[in-house]
Amino acid sequence: MARIRKFVAYRKLERPYTRVSKYKEKSFVRANPNIRVVAFETGTPQKKFKYTLKLVSKDALQIRDNALESAKQTSNRLLEKSIGISAYHLKIKPYPHHILRENPIAAGAGADRFSTGMQKSFGKPIGAAAQVKKGQTIFQVSVNKANVGLAKTALTMASKKLPCSYTIQMIENK
Repeated sequence: MARIRKFVAYRKLERPYTRVSKYKEKSFVRANPNIRVVAFETGTPQKKFKYTLKLVSKDALQIRDNALESAKQTSNRLLEKSIGISAYHLKIKPYPHHILRENPIAAGAGADRFSTGMQKSFGKPIGAAAQVKKGQTIFQVSVNKANVGLAKTALTMASKKLPCSYTIQMIENK
């Protein structure tokens, strides 16, 4: 069974591999993988809330798109079940532009016959990742004063699904 390679191999920031165009000759990335984040905003974006809580990165790294989606689903489920969809606004800030590549290495009996090794080792696109700098906001939740504790819990749960460590900042909206 084919499995996803551990993300430790891709965590460090590298030169972005992103050039995708609707014109084939202008597109450097030949196969553009689908982004797994379904919706970048949930809740009620039109409503104004008293407090905004932010999940901020402590390091510069790359975050895979399925990790962002998993973290969003976890925090969104908690907020939706506890306070309802009209009492919060959750937003994912970074967009996974960077295309990840993998040079598949064959293993097993007879693998040396059809494996090219490090010749032609550029790799094929396998997924997408967001490149995040130190101090950049990953998730943003807007709530009223009564739900600040729950929003903190939701962001803490989301941070456990993501690589690296994060801080939660609270801002009072005027």
